[in-house]
Amino acid sequence: MRARIFSFLFGVIAASVASHASAQTAVMKEFVQFPAGAQGLYWVPDSGPISHIAFLAIHRTADFLRHPSTQELPKRGFSVLGMNSRFNNNEESVNWELIALDVRAGVRFLRSQPGITKVILIGHSGGGPSTSYYQALAEIGPSYCQGPNKLTQCSSDQLSGFMPSDRADGIVFTDAHPGNGVNRVRSLNGSVRSERHPERTRPNLNPFSVNNGFNPDGDSVYSADFVKRYTDAQSQRMNNLIETALQIKADIEAGRHLPTDNDAFVVYRNSARLPQISTAVQCCTLNPAKLLRDDGTIDESQIVHTVRVPDPGSREADASYGGATGAGGSGTMVRNLTSFLSSNAIRSTNSLDGIDWCSSNNSTPCAVGSISVPILVVAAQGHYFIRDGEEIYENSASADKDFIVVEGMTHGLGNCTACAAFHGTGPYTNVVLNLWNYVADWANARF
Repeated sequence: MRARIFSFLFGVIAASVASHASAQTAVMKEFVQFPAGAQGLYWVPDSGPISHIAFLAIHRTADFLRHPSTQELPKRGFSVLGMNSRFNNNEESVNWELIALDVRAGVRFLRSQPGITKVILIGHSGGGPSTSYYQALAEIGPSYCQGPNKLTQCSSDQLSGFMPSDRADGIVFTDAHPGNGVNRVRSLNGSVRSERHPERTRPNLNPFSVNNGFNPDGDSVYSADFVKRYTDAQSQRMNNLIETALQIKADIEAGRHLPTDNDAFVVYRNSARLPQISTAVQCCTLNPAKLLRDDGTIDESQIVHTVRVPDPGSREADASYGGATGAGGSGTMVRNLTSFLSSNAIRSTNSLDGIDWCSSNNSTPCAVGSISVPILVVAAQGHYFIRDGEEIYENSASADKDFIVVEGMTHGLGNCTACAAFHGTGPYTNVVLNLWNYVADWANARF
């Protein structure tokens, strides 16, 4: 009898969990070609009613036509537009401020679909800056992306025609990063002496020196003094690069430079991010936060620590042109002046905690300060954006905001088996189920 009762209760629990993701699957209903080269795939459930809430997932340059949300949310009754911007797979061509026009086209498409009354943006990774910039612009107008502090200015003429209906009704940030300029300054090798001779580095600032704490076979451990000096040096290097780029731009405008419209901007030694090498740098939230555990329960009693796996392969990537296989990122950044200043630069005094958030329009923590709609910030425990997610949440002006870390989640929104193996934790098996159930419940509760 006890066995039968246990079997019945287990079945009830399992059915409750599975009810979020029914037998529905995602089907691609429509391919959409938007102006200026943006594209979209519109996904809906294959059966049953479709929610009045629709989601839009977009990045800056990554292909989001089949983003995980496009497959998981239709299982829960929602429709999703997976979009590629006009800058898909072309970082060098990015003119950041224009990406708002692509997001707007997607929002208008969703609002034109029968039965859709609410639109929620999904800001995953680089989609965080993209969606938050759009929403701040839609709510505030072009004044948001203009001003003497901005490295680049948006054009009121190019961004004209916004209507109240263009504003999204909410944003879900899924392991969003704080901005490309922030990522870039944190990736610069702070030991470089001169841009003309990037092979020459300062030994006492070399993050790949064992004397400074580097571990070529695992997790590096740096002193607090080294971290402070190194991250200060990263900011100084970025500030110098910004001044160089601005001077070239001024020379072009004054007719003192060839080419006369734009120019290439190349930066070497560009894959030396301390949080990627050491799990102790940006290890955790600063305050107790909600942790969505693998069993579906929520623990909000403690500071949440990362379970990410360090990547000592950054050493090889940093000295390379294209990045070493398996290492995180490329050692060489190839942009033009426009793409660098508008999408890959930001002013700071320290790369970790001295960022001038609003000096760039590509800045999630700046944009959320001008956004009033509900936001959900979801951070991945298996990556290094945990503190960044917390900071996005802290900077948000929304009266309705939520922050949660998903246990064992990778930046790609899956189960981190490598995390479990490295730290002896887990196993993590329910990340996908837990993440999208939480997103679905959050949306249904508000809209």
